[in-house]
Amino acid sequence: RNSYKGNFGHVFILAGSRGLTGAAALCSNAALRSGAGLATLGIPVSLNLMMSKKLTEVMTLSLAETKEISLSLKAEREILKKVKASDSVVLGPGISQHPETQKLILRLILKIDKPMVLDADALNAISKNVSLLKKIKSRYVITPHPGEMSRLIKKEIKYVKNHGLIVAKKFSHDYNAVVVLKGAGTVVAEPSGKYYINTTGNPGMATAGSGDVLAGIIASFLSQGLKIFDASVLGVYVHGLAGDLAAKDKGEPGLIAGDILENIPYAIKLLQ
Repeated sequence: RNSYKGNFGHVFILAGSRGLTGAAALCSNAALRSGAGLATLGIPVSLNLMMSKKLTEVMTLSLAETKEISLSLKAEREILKKVKASDSVVLGPGISQHPETQKLILRLILKIDKPMVLDADALNAISKNVSLLKKIKSRYVITPHPGEMSRLIKKEIKYVKNHGLIVAKKFSHDYNAVVVLKGAGTVVAEPSGKYYINTTGNPGMATAGSGDVLAGIIASFLSQGLKIFDASVLGVYVHGLAGDLAAKDKGEPGLIAGDILENIPYAIKLLQ
């Protein structure tokens, strides 16, 4: 009863670039809808005004940008400063595959000392030098879809889809990561060999931005103090349940990521 916003975690989201602002908005709002007390979005300076208008409850941090309006290496110091004041970090949604931005991500993952969710374009950056993951000192979770996982392990997508559990468990063990391999029956694996296969969700969730919402949910649970495997399992379950509630209301064909986002509180309410 006497709690305040600082008691429920602060999520820092590094996301967005020109043409990919939706990913940043969905991830940021998902963090708050999942119970985090605070969320800050780090975004290229040219996009700050737009995102400030788009996001009411999420704070924004203007960061140095490239000519193509993606995050610049010059933003590194400011990002690390903000990380210190946060409880969990998301790297990747909509940050683009600009070479300088990708280089920034590879530098950050080795310096950030808070629980991390590595998603989307952060995974594309890592795929060029996967061995860097073995040097990460903080707890982290990766959230690849089969295409991203295929690039990480240098195998065809068909192989990943046909051997999802084996792939997730091996990668988790080899790189000391919690792996959330997305798909029908999302697999969550941790280095010890423990794993979870999700039972919630529906085909309507195969829509742009769905993964960005999931990254925000997991980061929110991390910021609230859950262990990384527990946060990932619960995040995947709640994400799927929110999608099921949305589908029950609107049907599957027209389901969009925003529908999943708006149903997160109702999904969590069902678990209380």
